[in-house]
Amino acid sequence: MKKFLGFIIIVMLTSCRNSAKKQITTETKFEEIIHTNYELNKVSKNAKGVLILFGGFPENAQDIKREFKILKDAKNNAISVLFMNYSGKLWLNQDEKIQLSKQLKNIFKTNKLPTDNIFIGGFSSGGNIALLISNFIAGYNPSIKPKGVFIVDAPLDLIGLYNTAQKNIERDFSNYTKEESLWILETLSNAFGNPKDSISNYETYAVFTSETKNIDNLSHLKHTKIRLYTEPDTLWWQKTTMAEYKELNAYAIKSLSETLKSSHFKAIQYIPTKNKGYRSNGERHPHSWSIVDTKDLINWMQLKEQP
Repeated sequence: MKKFLGFIIIVMLTSCRNSAKKQITTETKFEEIIHTNYELNKVSKNAKGVLILFGGFPENAQDIKREFKILKDAKNNAISVLFMNYSGKLWLNQDEKIQLSKQLKNIFKTNKLPTDNIFIGGFSSGGNIALLISNFIAGYNPSIKPKGVFIVDAPLDLIGLYNTAQKNIERDFSNYTKEESLWILETLSNAFGNPKDSISNYETYAVFTSETKNIDNLSHLKHTKIRLYTEPDTLWWQKTTMAEYKELNAYAIKSLSETLKSSHFKAIQYIPTKNKGYRSNGERHPHSWSIVDTKDLINWMQLKEQP
């Protein structure tokens, strides 16, 4: 009897050891690579995809990590995350698209990242970059072509941004809003002139122009999954900046989703949220990374069928 019990104990111990080994070998390990132009949290092996992220002005990689709590869910699903030190741009000219495309291709080559399941996302002005560079890559650099792209409350319509900046200056509601609006107005005026006289200049560079429904800069994304996140809290914006709904990023984002669907883009999801926008310091702000449900985003990346 003692020998029999001993045999059972040995079998049980062996089974436990094998189980422990199995857990160790299947656990996803991340390698952190810090570079001047980016920070990469890389799955050591058997990666199931790569997520590229662009921050809003003036966010760098560390800022994105702080505000967008994606790493835990990415690690649980063997997704490598590339945080770009690339911000401060509302649009990209042709040379910038070429250079950024080459930079991303080199990052993938240098770090031996898989290219069969790439997704690109961005917050605020980083959302503009995400869409513009995804469209360029889809048309001209298919070796790193994304399967999907998402934006988080991005200022897609440059003419709308121009007009809102003018109104903010006239309202003179707060020093911060006025200073930001003066910078926007000066930046856009110097680059493209007054939209009343030069609307075609804006259409050439903007992601979307609501007034004319122009989506030329998204033409290569017709079969790419696209998610458009925004939190149209009109009461918060009215109280904080006196902005009306038509002056919000949310207005152009919804208009874009409708335009893309009517133009037969295959996989468009407009995702308006409620009371999810908070900064990492606890401050309530609908213009935040936090409006994105990270678990749901990762699930979307792993769906093979179109939504």
